[in-house]
Formats: sequence, C-alpha cells, structure tokens
Amino acid sequence: MTISRAVTTTTMAAALAVMAGGAAAQERAVYRCPGNLYTDQLTPKEAAERGCRTLDGAPVTVVQGGATRRPAGAGSGEGAARQAASGASGAARAPASGEMRVDAAQQRARDSDARRILETELSREESALAALRKDFNNGEPERRGDERNFARYQERVAEMKAAIARKEADVAAIRRELSKLPSP
Repeated sequence: MTISRAVTTTTMAAALAVMAGGAAAQERAVYRCPGNLYTDQLTPKEAAERGCRTLDGAPVTVVQGGATRRPAGAGSGEGAARQAASGASGAARAPASGEMRVDAAQQRARDSDARRILETELSREESALAALRKDFNNGEPERRGDERNFARYQERVAEMKAAIARKEADVAAIRRELSKLPSP
C-alpha cells in the first residue's frame, strides 16, 4: 500500500506541475554543469548523472560565439610555443625571399626625409615654446584689463604654466624621435 501511495503521489505531483505550469511545462530546463557549461539539451536523468544543477528563475542570455572565436592555436599553449620557438611574431617576421625589400639608397632617402620633417617640427615647437615662456614672464605675466579679479589672473597663469609643460614634453618627444634615426 505504501508503494501505490508513492506512485499516486508522484503521478499527482506531475499532473499538478503540468496544470500549474501550462506553457512553462513545455519549456526545457536549463542546467549548469561542471566546467561552467550551460545547456538545455539534457534530460533530467542525464543532468543528474553529470552532476548538473537546474537554473530556476535565473535569466539566461545566449551569446553567439562565432564572431569571438579565435583561430586555431591563437591562444593555446601550442601556438605560443610555436611562436616562441620561431623567435618572432607573425608581424615582426623577416620578409621571405619573394617579398620586396627596400634597397639601402631608398632607405637612406626615407630616413633623411623623416629627419628633415622632424627638424622642421622641432624648430616650430621650440619657437612656440620660447613665445610661451616670454609671455609667461617667469610666472608673472602682464595683467590684462579683463582680469580685475585676481582669481581669474591666477587661472590664466596656471593655464600658461600647463601649456609650457605640454610644449616642453612635445619638444622632448621630437628630440627622442630624432635620436632614434640614423645619423646623416
């Protein structure tokens, strides 16, 4: 009699779930399995065998992974080992025999053009820096008529100081770039 009661109780519970759930009973359950695998393709028995847990009431967002997949071996240890063994990445690889190389005369011409452009930029930035320093007048620039308020004057002085610092950084960067070029 206890077995028939258990069967009756199970049958009634299933019937209540179908009646109460309606459309929800037709939806598949979503399971979270070990290894952060989320699926709705398992039966409850398979999910229990694999140690999966049902996600009840949790919103599930599905993201298609086609656009985010990496090429085979892109982040794996095997790809990294191949890259380390070759000693260079694909972008920094030496050109193959069939690829074009720049002859020495053409490279010297490019370097001299780059040097000329950087020297022109350097002279322009240095003259702008000299003009800013002249206007700054060692931290005491001339007060203008619209600066009756001392706070406004201090604000302009701070802006001038920041502009000088930016110009000095620009000049230093151009000098670094010039130092990287081969001497003429």
